[in-house]
Amino acid sequence: MFDTLSDRLSGIFTKLRGKGRLTDADIDATAREIRLALLEADVALPVVKAFIASLKERARGAEVSQALNPAQQIIKIVHEELITILGGEGRRLQLAKQPPTVIMLAGLQGSGKTTLAGKLSRWLKSQGHQPLLVAADLQRPNAVNQLQVLAGRAGVDVYAPQPGNGVGDPVQVAKDSIEHARRTAKDIVIVDTAGRLGIDAEMMQQAADIRAAVDPDEVIFVIDAMVGQDAVQTAEAFRDGVGITGVVLSKLDGDARGGAALSVRHVTGQPILFASTGEKLEDFDVFHPDRMASRILGMGDVLTLIETAEAAFDEDQKEKMTSKLLGGEQFTLEDFLDQLIAVRRMGPIANILGMMPGMGQMKDQLAELDDSHFDRVTAIIRSMTPQERTTPKIINASRRVRIANGSGVTVMDVNQLLNRFADAQKMMKQMSGMMGLPGTRRKATKSPKNKRKGTKGGNRPRVGGAGGGMPAGFPGGMPQLPPGLDPNALGGGGMPPGFKLPKLDFNKLNKPKDDNR
Repeated sequence: MFDTLSDRLSGIFTKLRGKGRLTDADIDATAREIRLALLEADVALPVVKAFIASLKERARGAEVSQALNPAQQIIKIVHEELITILGGEGRRLQLAKQPPTVIMLAGLQGSGKTTLAGKLSRWLKSQGHQPLLVAADLQRPNAVNQLQVLAGRAGVDVYAPQPGNGVGDPVQVAKDSIEHARRTAKDIVIVDTAGRLGIDAEMMQQAADIRAAVDPDEVIFVIDAMVGQDAVQTAEAFRDGVGITGVVLSKLDGDARGGAALSVRHVTGQPILFASTGEKLEDFDVFHPDRMASRILGMGDVLTLIETAEAAFDEDQKEKMTSKLLGGEQFTLEDFLDQLIAVRRMGPIANILGMMPGMGQMKDQLAELDDSHFDRVTAIIRSMTPQERTTPKIINASRRVRIANGSGVTVMDVNQLLNRFADAQKMMKQMSGMMGLPGTRRKATKSPKNKRKGTKGGNRPRVGGAGGGMPAGFPGGMPQLPPGLDPNALGGGGMPPGFKLPKLDFNKLNKPKDDNR
């Protein structure tokens, strides 16, 4: 969504680096280029004017003129102003003191309201709530059926007394749903209303009548992030006609310029609560202005990456892997399969790697990654017997043929996986020993390399860093793929060792540092 804007801003900041002092002319030129970048991204003109005015005022202040690195201060200012435009701090849903909490969805037809209703209900259920979906969109053909299907996928109940397709009174359905929620002990009611093809006075009145009937705690305006400048007029119309308390951005995975996302908060004065990034029910996130600003500036989003990983790896799996590492036990293909499945739950690998700092400069390489390699590696491991997974050394030539035939790959693919995994096992054992885990410490050799001051047993890898909060199974602390995985060839080298992108070697990025250098 923000690729074009990110590229433009990165080019602007590159010109600033290396300048020991910024003149007024430098500041004006930078502000002019940022203004053009924002306008090209379809950001509303009032938003651009406010952004540039604040940028110039702060850039000419003491925080830049007295800074050791003025260029970095400019980047910091842009980052903070982006956060301000996006809403400053994120806001949670306002829940009623006495349940049920009523959430009403409003927006144009095609903005993704019904899909958003399913995503929101699934997310609320994961938070421990009992949501009820209400089919109050009785205008659009098959809208009621679509909501029922989404409710089934999300595992929540739906209230749909009318068939829709132009039949039924949506105001009465919404009103009756509140009593139904009380009878069935539902603590949150999500009302899906009819969309509009434009600023339709009749349909806008219907939305206002539904609001008056149910007295919602939240009126969420669902806006298509791809609509550009039209989003401003639509947002103003719903703000004045219905009254909204929050915004959800849908279709953030599209290839539009993203101006709506940067404009709607400033125009409506209401916070962005959630972001929808795909068609699947799990493609749904709480909106964090600071994290979105970091993504726009190519700084990555490590916090979201860690949260995603912690959600994908269950507690039992993390404890099992931790005890294995601490006990010096062998890392097996069974363990790798468990981790591979968890990584798949985190989403597309390109999205995961894109959250790492610095990956914004490697969009083309990330776009070439194919998640089908995960499925093929999974098929190979699942074609093995339990004994073969725990003791790969017993896999002889005949077994490799059987495994290849069972997984639909070649014997060479099986060989690649086993060879790379053997290397990964050695690396895991070495890392455990260098971290001083019991029963795994290696003896210091007499090699001249190890006679250097303070290098007993070889170099010690740096642990922690940006990914220090990652669950067990991401050794070394840095967010990374489990051992044995290469998206370019079956079996891959993992990270460590040998995980490669096209024209990119992650060994160089994550190579353990020598503490004595």
